Amino acid sequence: MNDPVRAWHRLADGSVLLDGFHALKHAVRFQARVPVAVTTDRRAALALADELAPDVRETLDALLAEVPEETLKALVPRPHPTAVAALAVRPSRAANLEALARTPRSAPVVVLDNPRNLGNAGAVIRLAAGFGATGVVTTGTLDPWHPTVVRGGAGLHFATAVERLTVDELPPGPVFALDPEGDDIRGLKLPDDAVLAFGSERTGLSAELRARTDHLVALPMRPQVSSYNLATSVAMTLFHWSATGGAPA
Repeated sequence: MNDPVRAWHRLADGSVLLDGFHALKHAVRFQARVPVAVTTDRRAALALADELAPDVRETLDALLAEVPEETLKALVPRPHPTAVAALAVRPSRAANLEALARTPRSAPVVVLDNPRNLGNAGAVIRLAAGFGATGVVTTGTLDPWHPTVVRGGAGLHFATAVERLTVDELPPGPVFALDPEGDDIRGLKLPDDAVLAFGSERTGLSAELRARTDHLVALPMRPQVSSYNLATSVAMTLFHWSATGGAPA
């Protein structure tokens, strides 16, 4: 690319920021379109590719343009320690909605009901991608494609369908919502077409989501411990699903 800085400024407003080597690596692995990628040290970035991601090394070699440190800081307010950043084309919303609605499903959809913490949302998307979930849906005002969420997800938004919907728009399938008053998850088998719903970190399930719920499910928890972190709850639930029959290929 002749002028990566000019390309960056032209594309930045409508693109997904990939902040760091690992986000770029995952985006490339899962066929994201990446029109521009920069680093302050091509040799170091390609050495990381040789060590951690030889499968995408050739692609990164063709993509990465070296820029001065001051330039990277001007493009990305808080550069990643790997000194790599890129812009990717966001997946089609129509394609994501089609993937979420397709039945029968071989893996659950995770729903975050009105989440508040950007980092937690990113961690959940990373978990969902690792377990091969069909997708992650958020309700409420949080944008699941916010740069902080993408950073927390390490670029794995491109490995699963990530969209913001209303409760009325949730994908089909039985809704299993996590709630301390629910049935112990250890006595249940979660179906592959489940919609796994998790309330917000502060207020739990909304009235709208609770009304849509088919089954309330509780995670085992020691008395007097009030709650688990959101991402931890999702991890435990997806692990239970995978351990009782569903699992990534």
